[in-house]
Amino acid sequence: MSDRSSAIVVRDARPDEWDAVGELTVLSYLDGAMPEAETDYVDQLRRADSRAQTAILLVAELDGRVVGTVTITPAGSPWSEIAVPGELEFRMLAVASSARRRGVAEAMVAACVERARVHGDQRVVISVLDDNEPAHQLYGKLGFDRAPDRDWSPVPGVNLLAYTYDVEWRPGQ
Repeated sequence: MSDRSSAIVVRDARPDEWDAVGELTVLSYLDGAMPEAETDYVDQLRRADSRAQTAILLVAELDGRVVGTVTITPAGSPWSEIAVPGELEFRMLAVASSARRRGVAEAMVAACVERARVHGDQRVVISVLDDNEPAHQLYGKLGFDRAPDRDWSPVPGVNLLAYTYDVEWRPGQ
């Protein structure tokens, strides 16, 4: 049984955390669905410092430890892959294996949606490896819709499936 009693805090990553965040991201991806042969991508995952300087790098804390991270990339940013104006994209969502199934990923996705809402974006978008079944289940559970017309392949043999989430407008925003 998972323990969700601890509070998950999602916040901006601090510079002194960037190296650890990069390593957490690499370990999470290698433990998940990423093909190990993608060494160029491993280097990108490890460079949390670069992401933090040109995008928004968030971390999730649980019991005082950083156990998750996600990169928010508005349309047109260097890290954006599929976002168009009016959309916020997030990438490189990673959760430490010791913290999985405790609501960390859900909290980070909720933080991304809230950032989109605050910034006036109408939609949140994400690309997911075609064989990453846990991620497909998560995004479906959270209300994301498949967008097959936006599926793409950055390199031969790597197929990414697109998901979208329409951000609800709230009066008074």
